This record gives sequence, structure tokens and C-alpha cells, in this order.
Amino acid sequence: MDENTESGSTGSGAPPHAVPTPRAAGRHTRRWFLIGAAIMLLVPAALMAAWTAIALNWSYSEGNRAGYIQKFSRKGWVCKTWEGELQTSNIPGSAPQIFLFTVRDDSIANQLTQLMGSRVSLSYKEHRGVPGSCFGETNYYVTGAKVVQ
Repeated sequence: MDENTESGSTGSGAPPHAVPTPRAAGRHTRRWFLIGAAIMLLVPAALMAAWTAIALNWSYSEGNRAGYIQKFSRKGWVCKTWEGELQTSNIPGSAPQIFLFTVRDDSIANQLTQLMGSRVSLSYKEHRGVPGSCFGETNYYVTGAKVVQ
């Protein structure tokens, strides 16, 4: 017998077929695990971000409410928003109707602070399905205000 055949070589000069070692197979499995874990985390995060963007930019309804602002304050532990209450019924003997609203724009919040005590008309947009309370505690976001005589 020839030296090449005894050592397992075919004599053609090509190396024998490489059999993956357990260490290389473990690296391959770990890489796929990390890719799968990244997909499992990033896909839901991207879907949540897309849902939030759609919910904040597409209004369900728009309208106006008139009344007196009876409470207006800035709230939130991390995400600060302006939250308020508008008393819409001022008929003596009837129960007051309260309209809860959120203001995200500081210039509108300053305007509302100046108008407290006056009868005002608030323009608002309703955004349903906004996740969490970081964007406001209500579905009604005030976009403008004016004094009503």
C-alpha cells in the first residue's frame, strides 16, 4: 500500500471532506438563536411604533366644545402632558357635564392658562387606540381655543 492510501488521502491532493466539529456547530446554532431573538424583539417593537404613529396622526373625529375650564394641570411621571376639564353645562339646576381633554402643545397650554375663567370654545381631535398614557390620559387632544361671548 501507498502512504497516501494508508493515511486516508485519495491521492488527488484534495483534502478529505471536512466534518463540522461540535464547536463549529454550536457557533452556528448560537448565531441563529441570536438572529431569532433579535427578530422576536424588533418586529413587535416596530409594529408598536407604527401603530402609535398611525394612532397619533389619524384622527377618529374632530369637533368643538364650549364651556368653562375648571381644571388644567401638567401631569405625568416621565411624559408630561397638560390635562384639563371643561364644564360644558352651565344651566342652573342641571348636573354639570365634564369634558376631559389633553393638550400636548405648550403654546396652546399657555393660551388656555390665560383663558381660564372665561367661556371658551376648544377645538379638538379624537385619537382612539393610542397605546399607554405617555401621549395623554384622554383620547381628546385640543388643537386650539378661542373666547366665546
